Formats: sequence, structure tokens, C-alpha cells
Amino acid sequence: MFKRYFTIISLLVSLNLFAQAPTKIQLVNADVLEYDEQKGSKVKRLIGNVVFKHDNVLMYCDSAYLYSETNLLEAFSNVHLKESDSLNVYGDFLIYKGNDKIAELKDNVRLIHNNLTLTTNKLTQNMETNVAFYREGGNIVDGDNHLTSKIGFYYPDNYEFFFKDSVVLINPQYTMTSDTLKYNTNTEVTYFFGPTNITSDSNHIYCENGWYNTKTDISQFNKHARITSKAQSITADSLYYDRNRGYSEAHGNIVMHDTVENIIISGDFGIYFEKTERAMVTQNAMLTDIYDDDSLFMHADTFKTGFDSTGEHKLLFAYKDVKFFKQDLQGVCDSLVYGFNDSLIRMFNNPILWSDENQMIAEHIRLKTGDDGIELLLFDRNAFISSFVDSNMFNQIKGKDMVGYFKDGSLDKIKVTGNGQTIYYAQEEDKSFIGINIADCSDMMVYIKDNAIEKITFITKPDAVMHPMGKLSKDETTLRGFEWFENRRPTDKEDIFNWR
Repeated sequence: MFKRYFTIISLLVSLNLFAQAPTKIQLVNADVLEYDEQKGSKVKRLIGNVVFKHDNVLMYCDSAYLYSETNLLEAFSNVHLKESDSLNVYGDFLIYKGNDKIAELKDNVRLIHNNLTLTTNKLTQNMETNVAFYREGGNIVDGDNHLTSKIGFYYPDNYEFFFKDSVVLINPQYTMTSDTLKYNTNTEVTYFFGPTNITSDSNHIYCENGWYNTKTDISQFNKHARITSKAQSITADSLYYDRNRGYSEAHGNIVMHDTVENIIISGDFGIYFEKTERAMVTQNAMLTDIYDDDSLFMHADTFKTGFDSTGEHKLLFAYKDVKFFKQDLQGVCDSLVYGFNDSLIRMFNNPILWSDENQMIAEHIRLKTGDDGIELLLFDRNAFISSFVDSNMFNQIKGKDMVGYFKDGSLDKIKVTGNGQTIYYAQEEDKSFIGINIADCSDMMVYIKDNAIEKITFITKPDAVMHPMGKLSKDETTLRGFEWFENRRPTDKEDIFNWR
């Protein structure tokens, strides 16, 4: 047993003997060499053209103290550390600890690595790990990029900087501020690890994670990412951005806000061209048109914004399975176009509108909107307006074309042009029925009160008959083409996503 322990101890001693001892700092040159007994019997004082070497590091200065026993060096004036042809550090004062291979430089410190220049008042450089850092503020100039921060670490082997606290990057095109940032001087790519703002003449960008290639101006922003331009703001889970093209691509929980028109479009995928102000949003897409006391919510497979053929008037396009809800207006259609200039909504392919008790259909429907809601409705070809009265009883108006006029946000009167037909149930004030009025007239004006037909004025000679209640069959009280689509009417904001 004793022999085995003795063997282990001998092995440990042998390993310790072979362990590499710290190399001594070597004096290469000095014009004057003398000993300073006040600092120690073996402390050398060097003056003029002083040069030291330690492993692969050369150190130059005007004067120095060399503490041979502790393997420590103090250098003064025109200090220069040369680690390689591409990495040089300058300063006014240096403490170099040979046993730890640590250099501490103070006052007018400059680190130069290839085309990069770091300036600070205090820099610590670990020659063993090849890491330099400052904690009292630093400035970095790398081509067009100028970076400042309170704390910084530089890894020359990887060409990487880590910055912390009050980080600012100034580029001719933008200014970047961040809490925590990594910058690769070789690729010129910046990485963000905290709240970051990028401000330029064209937009403002915010995120809390991501990267920006300062050479190509291509970037990726994550975590509360937002791009705000003069006419648009975009937020998303992640944003890809090409500054040169003015192109943004958004993924996940997208919100595009047209700050000029006060319209919001949300979805899960979108693109935006800031130079042409064109956008597209799809996947669970929803548009919100904001009013003072109410808002319109619209769903479609895809929303796009663009311009008319003149390139002057902005348009919104909604494609496939369009459905919208507002407290006083609901509708469905296959596609829709909205003109911001004339506030005109154009509905195509089987459009249906509901306003209060009224259902309105035509081959093509146009809505003129204003600050108080709908101002005008235009029905082109095969127009049909109907409203529920009671069980199996519907007021109906049919014509080639119609124009609906609104007053105080409610349908006030309807002008029928061409092939006009009506069926409406006349009622007393107590809602008791008088009879069924059936009329044919080419042109007529229908007046609405409390969401029901109040009276009809026939512009041309009519063919009208008032029939007693209960004397007509169901077919006789139904105009050709009548259909009741109540099951397709959206009942609230969430219902616009249910297409049926």
C-alpha cells in the first residue's frame, strides 16, 4: 500500500517539474540602464528607445521600470504593444504582468487591428486568451461604422466585439442604439441581445433580438420587432428587412398600421415596399378601419394595397371570401376594392350587404363612406333589397339599378331605376297589418323610416294593388330572385372568420 502511494506522489512531483513556468520579460534594448534602489535592489530603470519582448509580444516605450523578481513591467510615454503585424496597441502608460500575460494600458489608448481603431482611456488586454476589454467607455471606428459603449470586449481571433451599456452605432444612413450588442468587424454584421433602436431618414426600427448586416443593409429583427415609416408601421414576431430595396417581410402576429388612413391590417404573413407604399397581408388576415365610436372589421384571404392606373390614388384590395362586420353594416363578397381618395368601396362577385333590417344584393355594389359612416349605396344590375317583417313575410324591392341614400347613418330612401317591383306589408302605427302592397313600376322612390318602408312614390305610371292579408300564396308574395341569407350575416367581430 505504501509503495503505491509513493508511486502516485512521485508521478505528481514529476508532472509539476515538467509544468511550464512563466517566461521572463526580456529586455531587448534601452539607451540607458540603471538600478533604482528605492523601488528594490533588482529593479531596473530603462530610458530611451526601450524595447521588451515577452513570448510573441513586443513592447516599446520611452522609459520603463522592470521588476525582474515579480516579472512585472511599468512603461511610460509612447507605449506600443505589437502582437502581430495587424494588431497594435498604443497608450501613455502600461503595466504588464508577465506571469499572467495581462497588459493594462491607460490614457490615450488606441487598439488598431487591420482597418479597425479602438480608442479608450483604460484598456486591459489578456495575451493568454487574446481578449481586450474596457469598462470606462470606448470608441470604435470601422470603415463607415462608428461605435461607442461604456463596456466592451474585443476578441481579435474572431474579429468580434461585445458591447454593453449605452451602445451607439453611427452609420451614414442610420443611428443604432442598444443595450447589448455584438459586432463582427470582418463580416460587419451586428447582433442585438436587448432593446435596440435604429433611426434613419426613412424609418425607425425597434427590436430586442436580431441582426443587421451593415455591409449589405439586410437585417432580421425578432422579439417585439417594429418598423415605423412615414406612412406605415409594422410589428411582427419576426421581420426581415432589406434597406436598399425598401422591402420588409413579416412573420407571425403581424400588425400593419396605415397611419395616414388610420387602417390596421393584421395576419401571420406580410410584405411591405416602403418606397412604393405597397403591402400584402395574408393568413388569418383582418382589416380594422377605425372610427371615433365604432370600427369596421374585415376578413379576407389576402389584403393588398397599391395604386390606380394613374399612380396617384391609393387603393386597398381584398381577395377571396371577404366578410366584414360593423355595428350598423355587415357584408360578404368574393372580392373588394376600396379607394382612399374617394372613400368608395366596390364589392364584386355575389356581394351581400346588411344594414339594420335590410338585406341588399346586386351583381356589383358600391358604397360611398364618410366620417359618419355610409353616405350612399349604388347597386348595379339585378338589385334586390329585402327586410324581415314577420314569419315568412319579407318586404322586397327589386330593380335593374338602385341608389340608397343614408341620413344620420341609417338608410333613408331608395331610388329604383328600371324594371322596378315591390312587395311590402302595410302596417298601422300599432304594427297591425293593413294588407300587402304589390307594385310594378319602372322607376320609383322608396322612403324608409325606422328601418321599414314608410311609403313609395312612383315616378312613372305604376301597376299597384293592395291585397288583403291571407289572400295570397307564398309564391305570390315572393319576387323572382328572392333569397334570404341571414345565415351568412356576420354577428360580431369573431364571426367574420366563419365563411359559410
